Amino acid sequence: MLSFLPPPVLGVIASILLAINTLFWCVLLYIPALLKLAIPHTGFRVRCTRVIIWISESWVACNTGWMKLTQDTRWRVEGDDQLKREGWYLVLSNHQSWADIFAMQRVFNRKAPFLKFFLKRELIWVPVIGLAWWGLDFPFMKRYSREYLIKHPEKRGEDLRSTRRACEKFRYTPVSVMVFVEGTRFSQVKHDQQKSPYKHLLAPKAGGVSFVLDAMGNSMQTLVDVTIAYPGGAPGFWDFLCGRVKEVDMIIETVTIPEDLKGRDYATDPEFRRKVKQWLGEQWRNKDLKLEKLLND
Repeated sequence: MLSFLPPPVLGVIASILLAINTLFWCVLLYIPALLKLAIPHTGFRVRCTRVIIWISESWVACNTGWMKLTQDTRWRVEGDDQLKREGWYLVLSNHQSWADIFAMQRVFNRKAPFLKFFLKRELIWVPVIGLAWWGLDFPFMKRYSREYLIKHPEKRGEDLRSTRRACEKFRYTPVSVMVFVEGTRFSQVKHDQQKSPYKHLLAPKAGGVSFVLDAMGNSMQTLVDVTIAYPGGAPGFWDFLCGRVKEVDMIIETVTIPEDLKGRDYATDPEFRRKVKQWLGEQWRNKDLKLEKLLND
């Protein structure tokens, strides 16, 4: 443990270890990723994806290693014993910090299918990791504003079609599709501007969830509800690297996804929209109560 060192020194060490770890595993990952790109055969690509996932899980395991080396964070996790490697999960979580992703990867790694996020299409050009995300079949999305769709009505529904194409790849390999339904990281300013009905959360947005439920159909049976709390306050990413996070609390619950929320069109079915929003609202009310308890224990 190096936690006796000054936080800025720990931050530099953690940053260097993260960079080296990422570069090393990404270089290995490029081999099956490029083969996957060059040979458009479904069975071959599925095998390449499995190799890529193993490499990615190794990257996460090494990240967990430098976290243990540089941090003395106390981890309190409930419910991770419910997770299974062979399953198709919709994962929803509250979002407070960039550290959320590293925390969830650490807890989920090799207990559940590798977490995959929806990303902006432009991020495929990010150096080093853009190709890695593509190789992992992360869904790259192009979202259009309402004003743009008014001028270009032919683009209406393109985001849903993109989601369906992306999620089609998930049918061959177990996956955990992660959605931050608040759409942004929580802050008190955003909470007040939004007039959120929840004490510790922003209001959830149903669009992303409904797209996944539409595209994945009966392949996805289980919701994994994740509640993350930082009793010392949500950290910035630099604070996280510096080891200033003294405690991370996480509650994981698995819930069966109602059958009437699958395979329906969010854009054209108002009853479906109402049910998804109602279902998410119920999950979020329960999550708000759990956060209240975690932050006041």
